[in-house]
Amino acid sequence: GCLAAEGRVAQKLLQDLFSNYSNALRPVEDTERALRVSLQVTLSQIIDMDERNQVLTSYLWVRQAWQDAHLSWDKEAYGGIDSIRVPSSYVWRPDIILYNNAADRFGSSMETNVVLSSDGRIQWDSPAITKSSCRVDVSYFPFDGQRCPLTFGSWTYNGHQLDLRHLPGAGDLRDFVRNVEWEVLGMPATRNVVTYGCCSEPFPDVTYTLLLRRRASFYIFNLLLPCLMVSFLAPLGFYLPADSGEKVALGVTVLLALTVFQLLVAESMPPAESLPLIGKYYIATMAMITASTALTIFIMSLHHCGPGARPVPPWARRFFLHHLARICCVSEVGESCKSPRRAAAARAGRGHRGGPGEKPKGGEVGGGAGACPLGRCLCHHQGLLRNVSYISACFRRHRAAQRRAGDWKKVAKVMDRFFMWVFFFMVFLISLLVLAKAA
Repeated sequence: GCLAAEGRVAQKLLQDLFSNYSNALRPVEDTERALRVSLQVTLSQIIDMDERNQVLTSYLWVRQAWQDAHLSWDKEAYGGIDSIRVPSSYVWRPDIILYNNAADRFGSSMETNVVLSSDGRIQWDSPAITKSSCRVDVSYFPFDGQRCPLTFGSWTYNGHQLDLRHLPGAGDLRDFVRNVEWEVLGMPATRNVVTYGCCSEPFPDVTYTLLLRRRASFYIFNLLLPCLMVSFLAPLGFYLPADSGEKVALGVTVLLALTVFQLLVAESMPPAESLPLIGKYYIATMAMITASTALTIFIMSLHHCGPGARPVPPWARRFFLHHLARICCVSEVGESCKSPRRAAAARAGRGHRGGPGEKPKGGEVGGGAGACPLGRCLCHHQGLLRNVSYISACFRRHRAAQRRAGDWKKVAKVMDRFFMWVFFFMVFLISLLVLAKAA
C-alpha cells in the first residue's frame, strides 16, 4: 500500500511539473543571465588509434549538470520525494557537442534518463563512443607520445547565454580499461573562450587533453630487433671467402629484408613529411648495407684481377700488407708456415750436405778419371740449352704472375677484414644513437 501511494505521488509530481513546461527554451528566470552548465568526462576505454587517418576512437561517459528554474518542488508536499528520473527528452538539454568530431556523421549521445532533484538541479549521464581528430606526431615512433584533445562546447549558445564550466581537476580515469598499446598519463581539462569569425559573441569550450604514451614492447620485438639482427649480418659478408660466390648475394638478401620491414612501417604511418625514428634507422641501415655491397663488389674485383694485373704499388703494399694487416690481425694468404727465407735456407742446407743417392765429386763432369768426354756430353748441346732457358723463363714469368695475383688477393683480404670491423662499428653506433634519441 505504501509503494502504491508513493507511485501515485510520483505520478502526480510528474504531471504537475511538466503540465506547463516547455523544453525548447532555456530554463532561467532572467533571460539576461547565463545558465551555468558543469561538464565532466570519464574515459572508459580507448578503442582504436588510427595513426594513418589521425582519428582517435574512445568510449566516454559524459556528465552534464545544470539548474532548471522551472522544475523544482517542495519535497514535503510530495511525500518526501527528493529526486525522480525521467527521459532526457522531457527536459531542456544544452546542445553540447564534440567540436573535433571525426565520425562519418554527427550523432548525439545515447538517450538516457536524467536525474531531476527537488531543487531543480538536473544531472545527465550519457555514454558515448566518439571519434575525434588527433594530430599524430610519429617522429619518435615507436617511442612516441600523443596529445589528443577532446573539445566540448555549445553549438548555438554563446557565452552570454550558456556558461560552460568543467569540474575541478582533470578527467576521471578511475574506470579506465587498460589498453594494450597505449598508456594514459593523464587527462587535464582547460576552459577556453574563443571568438569565431562568424559571430562577435564569445563561445566557451572545455578541452580535455588525453596524454598518451605508446607501449613500445610489441614494436621492439617485431620491428627493431629483427632489423638489428639482420643488419649485423651485413658486415659478415666481408668475412666470407671471395671464392664462395655468396658475398654479394648476402648483401642483396639483407637489403631486401630491410625493404620489407620499411614497407610494413610505412603502411601504418600517416603520409607526413616527418620521418619516424624507426624509418630513419631503416634508411641509415639500408644505406650502410648498400655501401657494403658496393665495397664487396670492388674488393672481389681486386681478388679476381688475375695474373695479367699490374704489380701492387709500393705504397699499397706498405699500407695494406704491413700496417693495416697488423691492425686487423690478418695473416698472409698462400704462404707456408715457414717464411720464404727460411725455406730457401733449409733447401740450401740440404744441398750443401748432399742427399741420399748423390754421386761423389769424382763422377762430376770435368772431374778426374771416368769423366764424361767433352765432345760426347749432351748437356753441352746448344739446342737443349735454349729449350731449357725457354722453359725456365716461362716458369719465372708464371711465378711472377702468380705472385702478383697473390699480392692482390692479400690486399683484398686485408680490405675485407678492415671494412668488416668498420661496418660492425657503424651498426653498433647507429643502434646506440637511435636508442639514445628515443630515450
